[in-house]
Amino acid sequence: MRRAEAGVSEARAVERGGGAADSRGTRYVAVLDAAATDVLERWRNDLADAVDPAEASALVAWIRDAVELASAGAAPAPLAAAGTVLGRRLLDLYRAALLHRLADTALESHQVVTVLQAVERVRETIEPDWSQYFMSRLSGPDGLDLVVEVAHDLRSPLTSILFLAETLGRGQSGDVNELQRRQLRLIYSAALGLSTMASDVIELARGGDQLLEKESSPFSIAEVLESVTDMVRPIAEEKGLAIHFTPPATDQRVGRSLMLSRVLLNLTTNALKFTDEGQVEIVTQATDRSHIEFSVRDTGHGISPEALAHLYQPFRRTRARAGRSGYYFSGTGLGLAMCRKLVEAMGSELKFESSPSSGTRFYFELDLPPASSL
Repeated sequence: MRRAEAGVSEARAVERGGGAADSRGTRYVAVLDAAATDVLERWRNDLADAVDPAEASALVAWIRDAVELASAGAAPAPLAAAGTVLGRRLLDLYRAALLHRLADTALESHQVVTVLQAVERVRETIEPDWSQYFMSRLSGPDGLDLVVEVAHDLRSPLTSILFLAETLGRGQSGDVNELQRRQLRLIYSAALGLSTMASDVIELARGGDQLLEKESSPFSIAEVLESVTDMVRPIAEEKGLAIHFTPPATDQRVGRSLMLSRVLLNLTTNALKFTDEGQVEIVTQATDRSHIEFSVRDTGHGISPEALAHLYQPFRRTRARAGRSGYYFSGTGLGLAMCRKLVEAMGSELKFESSPSSGTRFYFELDLPPASSL
């Protein structure tokens, strides 16, 4: 096997004929060579048919020399094949073989440490740059698909967490004390926030068309409001906030209930995030026979002036505020961006008013004819 161009001081002493150092250097080099031989023999016995033997031999030779170079403080010459799955696997085998050989070799403790540290430096050399890898994937032609796939993988287990936390919190699996109930509300709140964000990512990545209902149909506004408040109630209870909703006098309407429900859920969740005291309320008010104004208002601190210019911008960066409950979810603006898109798709405009003294109110007006009129 080819010797490295530069080795540790003991190895150099061997070549010069260095007395006592000669013996230590010989043992040191012998360990490196013996470990390489062990790896190749194991590879030929176990996996000879899987990979070209010449390729495996070349990689093991590079690893052996790279470890010697790293022991001397030198940087090994890069080898692209060493960063492959095969190269990393052979390095793992080489490290295991070294440990076995070192246990039976009379090397001094500092030499053993030097060899093992050299193996780790070689590992750092061949490990791929994962940040560059993900950047290339995200900026590539399949980057959007990758984002959607990750969001999907997140949303499925989060949905299960929501279901289990709600079931346990209601005592359906046995008695729950107050501390456990509070912890379950925290779990539910965190899972709901993450699940909603994953859904927003998926829908925005696909143009926001997943929730666009093609046809209007009769529905109950009160049922929509009750469903939204039931979903966010654990967040409100954990933060000690009251949550109310006010349905219109004429409840049965014709419209796109799924889109409306999603807008109200996002707005209400946002309101709860940034309210520390008081209440959050969903109010409906008929402006004429067919039109209903929906508003979600809170008693929070209002929207900061620096956030106004980027309020509906997805992936915006915001400075997190510390809340009493100790948790806030992302301030990326995904939810508001999705709300505005859905409200516009229903033929309206999402508006807001905010002040530090009275909190924030998001509102919009929809044309929802009474179901009886049809």
